Amino acid sequence: MELTESDRKLLRTLQADGRISNQELADRAGMSASACWRRVKQFEEAGVIKAHPAIISAEAVGLTFSAVVHVTLTRHEAAHVTTFIGRVSERPEVLECFSTTGEADYHLRVVCRDKDAYNAFLDEFLFRLPGLAHVRTNLILKEIKATSRLPL
Repeated sequence: MELTESDRKLLRTLQADGRISNQELADRAGMSASACWRRVKQFEEAGVIKAHPAIISAEAVGLTFSAVVHVTLTRHEAAHVTTFIGRVSERPEVLECFSTTGEADYHLRVVCRDKDAYNAFLDEFLFRLPGLAHVRTNLILKEIKATSRLPL
């Protein structure tokens, strides 16, 4: 989808404040309220706007353990890959999963209540998946920059 500068302004504004009123959004984007509403609906239908989520502080709700987990599969058998992706996608502790190049096949961002909850995640879930060769955990000590905003 080709974006105009007005579209980019509208999307940047929505990324900064998803609760903004349609009228305020239209004013900031320099368009009428009805045109703004139609454009947002077009973005939703085209999949440009995937959702309107609330961004919640993990620490504020008691999720104080964060890690990046590097996972390598033994071999890339279709059944192992399908099982891994399907099972990991279902886990609420896994906020993000990326298939990557390099040493590890997958990188997961995992958030848990604490160290014990993470150990349970490993022992009761991750280590039981078929085809795992190696799992390495890097603890997140401090969040320097995290955003869901795209550079529009």
